[in-house]
Amino acid sequence: MARIIDNINTPDDLRKLMISELPLAASEIRKEMIDTVSKTGGHLASSLGAIELTIALHYVFNTPKDSIVWDVGHQTYAHKMLTGRLNKFSTLRQLGGLSGFPNKDESPLYDIFTSGHSSTSISTALGLVVGRDLKGADNKVIVVIGDAALAGGMAFEALNHAGHAKKDIIVVLNDNELSISHSVGALSRYLNRILTTPSYNKIRLDVERVLKRIPRFGFRAYRAARKLEEGLKNLLIPGMLFEEMGFRYFGPIDGHNIALLVSTFRNLKNLKEPILIHVVTKKGKGYIHAEARPGDFHGTAPFDIETGEKLEKASAPTFTEAFGEKMTELGANDPKIVGVTAAMLDGTGLNGFAKAFPGRFFDVGIAEEHAVGFSAGLARSGAKPVTAIYSTFLQRGYDQIIHDVCLQDLPVVFCLDRAGLVGEDGPTHHGVFDIPFLRHLPNLTFMAPASPEELKSMLEFALSCPGPVAIRYPKGATALLHKPSLPIREGKSEILKTGKRLAILSIGSMAKIALDTAVLLSKKGIDCAVINARFIKPLDEEMILKLCDDTKAIVTLEDGVLEGGFGSAVLEFIEKSALRGVKVKRIGLPDKFIEHGKRTELFLKYNLTPDAICDVIIKEVIGKG
Repeated sequence: MARIIDNINTPDDLRKLMISELPLAASEIRKEMIDTVSKTGGHLASSLGAIELTIALHYVFNTPKDSIVWDVGHQTYAHKMLTGRLNKFSTLRQLGGLSGFPNKDESPLYDIFTSGHSSTSISTALGLVVGRDLKGADNKVIVVIGDAALAGGMAFEALNHAGHAKKDIIVVLNDNELSISHSVGALSRYLNRILTTPSYNKIRLDVERVLKRIPRFGFRAYRAARKLEEGLKNLLIPGMLFEEMGFRYFGPIDGHNIALLVSTFRNLKNLKEPILIHVVTKKGKGYIHAEARPGDFHGTAPFDIETGEKLEKASAPTFTEAFGEKMTELGANDPKIVGVTAAMLDGTGLNGFAKAFPGRFFDVGIAEEHAVGFSAGLARSGAKPVTAIYSTFLQRGYDQIIHDVCLQDLPVVFCLDRAGLVGEDGPTHHGVFDIPFLRHLPNLTFMAPASPEELKSMLEFALSCPGPVAIRYPKGATALLHKPSLPIREGKSEILKTGKRLAILSIGSMAKIALDTAVLLSKKGIDCAVINARFIKPLDEEMILKLCDDTKAIVTLEDGVLEGGFGSAVLEFIEKSALRGVKVKRIGLPDKFIEHGKRTELFLKYNLTPDAICDVIIKEVIGKG
């Protein structure tokens, strides 16, 4: 039997349907989404909750002339299906397939921005609105932002600007945590029906104009009428914060009632002022396991649809698990240790610490800047903050790292999970820029462990340091399960293998690839040393000098961008030391945004496998010897 959605290639096709047919389309989209994500993995719970909302938006607004700007993009799978990508949806998050987030290169008409970080949408949408007005266009710009993302400082800055500017912009708040929507009763719904009707809003504008014309008392009468309306809304509707910021607030509205969403959007689409529509949805809607465990299905690996259980199991300890275990252990012995994260409790492995020491754990929400500044205050007060944030998101707190932590020389420990290539989440989530943006900061010590066990040692060392420390480590496990041969000492590396012909100086989890490369080289008669650098800053200068003297050829190996990276630090030291006759070959990632795909596929594509590295060394290092 043919599905309705198989005939939807553009939103124009969707708009040909009767409103009564839209729930069936939603049901078909929901099944397609669950089936696909069970095989590919992805952000399921949020996208399931936004299906009806997405259908209503495309049904009412004239997309792509009207622009929908999605915040983060966790909720855009239905959007992809309705905008010509249904036949490719099975390739979601696969190398060469659909991105798991909005992507401007994938769909320039419908994905206005490539997005994967939170709280940016209102700012970029307001820029679109002002640009539209400057050129005299008349299209609508609609933002869809989640309640957690709305808590980000950038979102509030943009709300304040948009409300002050009185621009024609529609913000749809997709509230799937019920964090602000405590009033969803009959009176609230009745009042919203009144406030959203075109007749009410026309009368409202007419009365406003008449009142303002009354000599002497006009403005007072208008202000009194506004106060009356605001007072009524404040009594029944949780939206006065937005009203005070200059937005007309409407809601909360049932985000799974398509007919209600359609009528609301139709009633409000022609208003020419800042509007915020509060929509309440349920994460995981329509899939029992995602509804029961929305956190597990926020970002999920492939799973069994029947049981909801993950199909992929980690075969070895992960860096994240090692970090969490060590934090709990250290926390038990030192009451000054405090855990801080920014809406990444489970992802960073701090859940065990949080349960053991609830008074010493702080999840500040999607507010990385605040997390870093807050940690600085903790450190100044004598606490020992360990701030665990994914590498890609720590970028958002960069000024605070410089100004509030490093300039003050405060002992904050930054733990950067998901450093390097993260895989299927793609360019917005790869943690490949942290080495260049952190290693040049004064007072900062910067480390990268070769194994989960070494991460534990580094964390203990970091908490003994008098100044700021950063530790970067990848998602998942590594095959190198070594116990550090020496205790962690500042600026000192570890020799994993001796050799005289050349040396591979690896950083972090690349140590395993370096060792495997050395095995391949030895089969070709090339004796190769392998060094686990451990420290990005300060470098083990004594070791580098010895390598330059012993081998005359150094290959640096890292899982980040080469520009300004670990290899650049080695080159800078060699130049500063006026060493001559030393070959240095840097191997890492190119100066580009890396696409999504499995980590193994990306390592293969960008020549970071032992075979590829061995070939490069033979051709470009040994061959020139």
